[in-house]
Amino acid sequence: MASTSTNLSLSPSLKQPIHLSSLQNPNFLHPHSLFSHPTNHFPKISSLSTQPSSLRSPICASSSQLMDPFSAKTQPGIPTTVNVDLGDRSYPIYIGSGLLNKPELLQRHVHGKKVLIVTNTTVAPLYLDKVVEALTNGNPNVSVESVILPDGEQYKDMDTLMKVFDKAIESRLDRRCTFVALGGGVIGDMCGFAAAAFLRGVNFIQIPTTVMAQVDSSVGGKTGINHPLGKNLIGAFYQPQCVLIDTDTLNTLPERELASGFAEVIKYGLIRDAEFFEWQEKNMQALMARDPNALAYAIKRSCENKAEVVSLDEREGGIRATLNLGHTFGHAIETSVGYGKWLHGEAVAAGTVMAVDMSYRLGWIDDSIVKRVNDILKQAKLPIVPPETVTVDMFKSVMAVDKKVADGLLRLILLKGSLGSCVFTGDYDRKALDDTLNAFCKS
Repeated sequence: MASTSTNLSLSPSLKQPIHLSSLQNPNFLHPHSLFSHPTNHFPKISSLSTQPSSLRSPICASSSQLMDPFSAKTQPGIPTTVNVDLGDRSYPIYIGSGLLNKPELLQRHVHGKKVLIVTNTTVAPLYLDKVVEALTNGNPNVSVESVILPDGEQYKDMDTLMKVFDKAIESRLDRRCTFVALGGGVIGDMCGFAAAAFLRGVNFIQIPTTVMAQVDSSVGGKTGINHPLGKNLIGAFYQPQCVLIDTDTLNTLPERELASGFAEVIKYGLIRDAEFFEWQEKNMQALMARDPNALAYAIKRSCENKAEVVSLDEREGGIRATLNLGHTFGHAIETSVGYGKWLHGEAVAAGTVMAVDMSYRLGWIDDSIVKRVNDILKQAKLPIVPPETVTVDMFKSVMAVDKKVADGLLRLILLKGSLGSCVFTGDYDRKALDDTLNAFCKS
């Protein structure tokens, strides 16, 4: 099988590091924890910024020179491969059209003779038979079981997760089995968490079928479920054997789901890849129209960005946190309105606007970036404000239990400097956060 792999070329925006210095005379307004701290009680938190490649450890995530995707047409059945370099946990991401028709891609990553496919009621009628065929074609020794879960973020919970364990135990799967996640981000997160926990860890493969899952959630090993008090609070870091992205699965994706995934694509440009953001500004209409070459390029470039970050920081001890631009605000939206009411990407889009607004209030970016973010999200038909029902108090309550809270302080990912630069920090003027919340929400 032919396969293409390319080398990394970082954006010019990453050539100079952006460092966050301590704020002069910060104005703290309220005496609440997280959202206000008197100056004499404010712990020093070192900020994390995107760094030039010369300051990083060697990377293995592959990336091409930025180009017009229409100059290089995709060839059905021939994958582009992006490698996630994690030592003995390294794995490939295969990206291309018609990859589910290539049994050898999946079969080379199956361990043992038993496979459990985890999917949902929407995806199963479309692709379950095709994946079973890919796993068993010319491979009669493998037996395949499946569990079909209800579709929706509201089912990303412990009760639904138990259905996966029930099926695995009933099928007498052993430690040599392989779990396969077939679906969007919810299925990928739940299947991965189940694989991490079943018999204390079995192999699993990701087959993402949404833009959101293909560009973000299937890559990097974050798995888990939601809790009524917060999103993704229960889970594990657990890497797959491979990620197989068949771009043809996007042909059946509803328009709203398609747009939702572009929120994560836009994120990569904002935090670390200015040239990619500029390409998106020129090609968003092609992406919305599902041009196969534009989609393949956007997916590849997104995976390359995420793979590089994961290679440097697998367990989100530092730079990986920057991938959560807009997510702290976005998760608060999802939790407050009820899981499933807003799609993840929709909440992240509104959350990104809020993070950008706060960055501007702090004086860390100019108004041109604010405008460009609003414009591209509108092009992608994504919301730029939270729902009216989410109040300031609701935001603060949910954000107080966010995973990025450390020592009682909420750390945020904010933009600073030129396009493509960001910081992860708890060292910011709390008044800016309060002002942003009050500007977007009712008190």
